[in-house]
Amino acid sequence: MARAAKKTTAHKGIIRRAVIRRRALRIMQDPERPLYLFSLRAEEILKIADISRIARDAQGELLGYQRPEVRQHIRNIQAYLDGRQGGMLFPNSIILSLSSSVRFQRERGPEADDGLAHAGTIVIPIPGIDDPKPAWIVDGQQRAMALSRSQRNDFPVAVNAFVADDIATQREQFLLVNSTKPLPRGLITELLPDIDTTLPANLAIRRAPAVLCDLLNRDPKSPFFGLIRRASSTKAARKTEVLADTSVMQILQESLTTPSGCLFAYRNVATAQTDFTSIRKLLLIYWSAVRDTFPDAWGQPPTQSRLMHSAGLRAMGRLMDRVMGSIDIDASDARRRVLRELAPLTRVCCWTSGSWSDLGLRWNEVQNVPTHVRGLTDFLLRTYHDRVGVAR
Repeated sequence: MARAAKKTTAHKGIIRRAVIRRRALRIMQDPERPLYLFSLRAEEILKIADISRIARDAQGELLGYQRPEVRQHIRNIQAYLDGRQGGMLFPNSIILSLSSSVRFQRERGPEADDGLAHAGTIVIPIPGIDDPKPAWIVDGQQRAMALSRSQRNDFPVAVNAFVADDIATQREQFLLVNSTKPLPRGLITELLPDIDTTLPANLAIRRAPAVLCDLLNRDPKSPFFGLIRRASSTKAARKTEVLADTSVMQILQESLTTPSGCLFAYRNVATAQTDFTSIRKLLLIYWSAVRDTFPDAWGQPPTQSRLMHSAGLRAMGRLMDRVMGSIDIDASDARRRVLRELAPLTRVCCWTSGSWSDLGLRWNEVQNVPTHVRGLTDFLLRTYHDRVGVAR
């Protein structure tokens, strides 16, 4: 089939925009959202498809879904494409989300439909300089970039595509397509709160912690406000974002899924419903009290404060399960009670200086390894019970 026209042409006053026409198969997996299988040349992919990078707008709302480019991965693919002289096989397809401006022209005749797929032609408009592109890459951004930079610009590439103008559907498909691939945990954590569809079990169990992590980072009343580093974080923001979202997620997930966790009671295991309002209240009460109990250690980089280190946070998270198990979060004196129960720890915690005598470690030698986390947790719980529990 001939290449698409490079210019926009006019005929009898009608503007005809350049298009790409490709033979295609339409598969009706979902009557509302058919799947299209066709091919593009390497040079055509980024001409018609954008990459929706994950970011936040001025109001903190999530934009996009794709992680930043992995330059070494792109160079490796490009080297493979440019280095092979013949016999090259590149079976990995690119998955695109198409805008509704793309059309499918169904072929007529008895042999055009075999009961599973229908043959036809897909027509994709080539955008002008200032026009939005009619497609977005859902999976294969690194391959697409390598193909666009390759010397083999006419290399045929397999494409799977579906029509979806809304970002929510694209984001949903991106997560589902990549659910078994090693995507960065932080990227998955940030995308999960904006997914409303039914998720695979391995993602569904992480959605509630992801929602709570997002809430803690964006709520101005939260002691974690602006402190959690996300996949969408800018270089400037990372100077003040001292906490890895994976550390916060781990605290929340352990408390939500362990019967002894203080958050476990707010999650209905049978229906997977979570009382986010009550959990928010509990988390703000406890962690605000932690911040006010150790003001010099809160908000500092982990290199300057082990309270903000993964090991310290996890240990304080397990203490949260013990402390908050007996606190009525709706009581007017709930925060004052938590402050009173944490007060004895100020005399024994070495978050920014000194040594943990019971652990045999200097303050900055505590690491996020099982033995250190377990030792620090046991020390905090033992101190809490010795100095607070007996007094009750």
